[in-house]
Amino acid sequence: MLAKRSKVLILGFIFLSSSLSYAQYTNLINSNRPGSSQGAFAVGVNVIQFETGLVKIKEERIPQASYKLDGFGVEFMARYGLLWEQLELQIEGFYQNDTKTYYSSVGSSSNQANFKSLTAGVKYLIFDPYKNPNFDKVNLKSYKANHGFKWKHLIPAVSVVGGINYDTKDNPYTYNPYSTEQIDGISPQIRLITQNNFKGSWVLVTNIYKDRIGTEQSDLHYLVTLTHAINMKWVIFAETHGIKSDIYADNLFRFGGAYLWNANFQIDTNLTLNAKDTPKVFNISLGASYRLDFHRDRLPDNPEQ
Repeated sequence: MLAKRSKVLILGFIFLSSSLSYAQYTNLINSNRPGSSQGAFAVGVNVIQFETGLVKIKEERIPQASYKLDGFGVEFMARYGLLWEQLELQIEGFYQNDTKTYYSSVGSSSNQANFKSLTAGVKYLIFDPYKNPNFDKVNLKSYKANHGFKWKHLIPAVSVVGGINYDTKDNPYTYNPYSTEQIDGISPQIRLITQNNFKGSWVLVTNIYKDRIGTEQSDLHYLVTLTHAINMKWVIFAETHGIKSDIYADNLFRFGGAYLWNANFQIDTNLTLNAKDTPKVFNISLGASYRLDFHRDRLPDNPEQ
């Protein structure tokens, strides 16, 4: 009798978890951190969310024009759900302050500080396979069927982001040494996001975006992030981040985790490194995400009320 009752409770939990995944809004904070990619889903209507991190930055370039760079950065993002569950307004950026020392000239160093990036954008979920209640319907007769692999799990949720970058004049982080053209003012950014929520608390997110379109520093970025929830409190992740442009190319790797303090607050940490020395990158980040939840479920229209 006890075993039968336990089985019913487990199946009920599975059913509840599956039904919650169909909605944009979730009872727990939905943060893009601790990785650098964006998830496909918005925060939810009338939700305001802040995501930030303090980054210890160390770079060293050994071959030509060798130097070392030591400093810190502040990464930040503000998100707001507006009008529809699929829509999100956002602003994000990275402010950096460092000291750059050149090996070729003893004692030659310079302090520099500016926004490495500053972007305002709009995200919209254009396809959500989990919205269909029959997409992952619970089988009350088979535990294996509920947790086994299905080909339809490879169908991702898809979002697009359109953004505007703003770069100031004489910015050391957008300077092109191979051109006399100043990279400043506004420029567009476009991003494609996919997200797969697999059974077993695994989530796969991919981002492809073109940054500073039409400028001398028009970077192409791709990110692939794999996240695993160990339990209701702890999450770990691994991420690869490729960057390609006429000025700079790199492959960055990030590892880390997050801890859910409560339904509206999360803390996290991650480590960023690469596999080359032009330059060699080693960054450590400590961050947090916090949301102000003013969301209210919208009831269907009832002509009798």
